[in-house]
Amino acid sequence: MAKAIKVTDDGLKKLQDELEHLKTEGRKDIAEKIKVARGYGDLSENSEYDDAKNEQAKIEARIVELEAMLKNVEIIKDIKGAAKTVVVGVKVKVYDEEFDEEDEYYIVGSTEADPASNKISDESPVGRALIGHKVNDTVVVEAPAGEIKLKIVGISK
Repeated sequence: MAKAIKVTDDGLKKLQDELEHLKTEGRKDIAEKIKVARGYGDLSENSEYDDAKNEQAKIEARIVELEAMLKNVEIIKDIKGAAKTVVVGVKVKVYDEEFDEEDEYYIVGSTEADPASNKISDESPVGRALIGHKVNDTVVVEAPAGEIKLKIVGISK
């Protein structure tokens, strides 16, 4: 059995929207590009045709990937009330003792991770270390740059 893909309701909608877009607009656009490229003549030396076929292959591969993901999706339930432990779907405020700074992370499934927006995967080193812990716990993250100690100062929805 394939591994469950954890997503929030928003994440599920984004995956479904992307799949629908690729199946309709994406396929239509690439078919038009292939048709135009064929009009340029000899296909053996036609870079536009090769590029369009490569793009078509990427679109079809992404469609297959999205369909497989959606078959194994596990919707993260909205947390009611105050969260007591770190789970997927919560915001965690942590204090980094070494740098004397606070950060806030939103723990999400791997398909929704966006470190630039502080959305970290439950499978990332920091996410994995935080899962299951409570406020005032200090966790040690094994990172490529060495160990990082983070104290959980808050958990919210």
